[in-house]
Amino acid sequence: MLRWFRRRPRKGRSGGGSGAGRRGWSAQDKTHLESFARTRRGVEGFVEPRTAVTDMTLLLVASDGEWTRRRVPDAAFAHEFANKLGVPSYDAQVVGYPQRMRDWTSRQAAAQKDILGKAGEAST
Repeated sequence: MLRWFRRRPRKGRSGGGSGAGRRGWSAQDKTHLESFARTRRGVEGFVEPRTAVTDMTLLLVASDGEWTRRRVPDAAFAHEFANKLGVPSYDAQVVGYPQRMRDWTSRQAAAQKDILGKAGEAST
C-alpha cells in the first residue's frame, strides 16, 4: 500500500481546517511590517482576504508604490495592527489596489529585465 500522499499534521500547526502548511503570524512578520511602515512615507494598509491558496494578509503600500505583505490572523487584527502603526487601512476587496503599487511593480520588472538583458549582452 502506497502512502506517499497521506497528510500528516505539521509541527506547530494550530487548529484544523484546510491549508496544510499554512503559517500564522510571527514575530518576524510583525517586525517586518513595523520596519516598513516606520521607514517609508505615506504608508497605507490593505487587508487582503483569505483565498484557496493564501492566508489573509496585510499589504502595506508606501507613497512611491513600494509594497510588502505578510500573513495576519484575521481582518480585525490587521486593521488594529495598522492603526497601532498609525497607518490607515482598507479592505482590498472593497477599494482595490492603488495605481502607484502597480506602477512601482512595473518599474521593478522593467529594471530587472534591463539588468538581465545587459548581463546577457556582456556574456556574448
